Amino acid sequence: MSDSGGRSPFARWFGDLDYLQLGVMLALLTVGLIFIRSTGIQVDTPVSRAFFDKQFRWILWGGVLYGLLAAADYRAFPLRLLAFGGYAVVLVLLAAVLIFGRPVSGATRWLELGGFRLQPSEPAKLFIICALSAVLAAPRARANPGTAILAALGMVLPPFLLIAAEPDLGSAMILIPILGSMIFCFGIRWRYVLLALMLAVLAALLVLADCFYLKKPLFLRSYQVDRIKVFIHPERDIRARGSNAYQAMNSVGSGGLSGHGIGRGTQNELGFLPQTVTNNDFIFSVLAEETGFTGALFLLLLYALLLYSILRTAVLVSGYGRFLAVGVGAMIFCHIFINIGMNIGIAPITGLPLPLVSYGGSFILTGMATLGLMQSVYRIHRAEAEE
Repeated sequence: MSDSGGRSPFARWFGDLDYLQLGVMLALLTVGLIFIRSTGIQVDTPVSRAFFDKQFRWILWGGVLYGLLAAADYRAFPLRLLAFGGYAVVLVLLAAVLIFGRPVSGATRWLELGGFRLQPSEPAKLFIICALSAVLAAPRARANPGTAILAALGMVLPPFLLIAAEPDLGSAMILIPILGSMIFCFGIRWRYVLLALMLAVLAALLVLADCFYLKKPLFLRSYQVDRIKVFIHPERDIRARGSNAYQAMNSVGSGGLSGHGIGRGTQNELGFLPQTVTNNDFIFSVLAEETGFTGALFLLLLYALLLYSILRTAVLVSGYGRFLAVGVGAMIFCHIFINIGMNIGIAPITGLPLPLVSYGGSFILTGMATLGLMQSVYRIHRAEAEE
């Protein structure tokens, strides 16, 4: 059977895909594998060499999730029901982390599930975006906008507090721009936007007071205060807490225009940047040192194209699909900005991964599932536009 345009449904399905998004995603995954391999070869231990194999397997599983969600109808009732069910499940998992989680480097963020270590805060972002989209796109939300916005705030507060308690303030803070961008898309009066900005400034002043004017912090933990102080004055603790940030900036700066060559970065090879962070939090600094300004610019171009494809989808569609795209775009942009920012000294160290590039199963699976959902939104819009 063929459609009215002479194409089979199978050919039409493939013709409606967002190939820009698909191509950029594959390019970013390839970049990540190359530099995870590079860091593993330089350190040259059995554990470091295994990172590439693990990442590749996660990408394969992520490809399955991507394909299933791209083929599904994002508007279907089962998927919307899954959004709220998934939201409830991640709340349980986030609470379980605080009780049964495995401490790593002073933070309890992971659950051991068989042979897989899950970081629930990563899939939580996706399910929160889906659940918020369903709430804000509901017909009754337009009739009662104040109630809808309060409901959205109430949905974000529990996971925010649970993630912050791990402690993982970086991932918790990501929920704020996600919520803010989706509420802005919903439609909110400018006086409330100005009020939100004033509250943000007040929060920043409280953080600074916590760091520099109070003997005992009221809102932050001691390590968070140290990170902020090191961010503002990097030279204060170069040998300890400020070491990774300082060496990362050195790595970026030493790359020059074209870099030292893949696998030849001295900061990683000589151990100035610990192997525990070179393939995840600081993989951008490894890339910048080995490929220089040219490679870093190419990576930024890929991310710009990825964000363009997501925002294009947000403009093309309306309702539930638009809220999904806006939330996903905000999440990915914040990860990019903060991760690269902490590598070049314009953002404090938070431990947020670089989307599709950093090593880590939880965020690779979440990121690819998120983009699969975006592919579904775009594909269905294209199919409807051609009818």
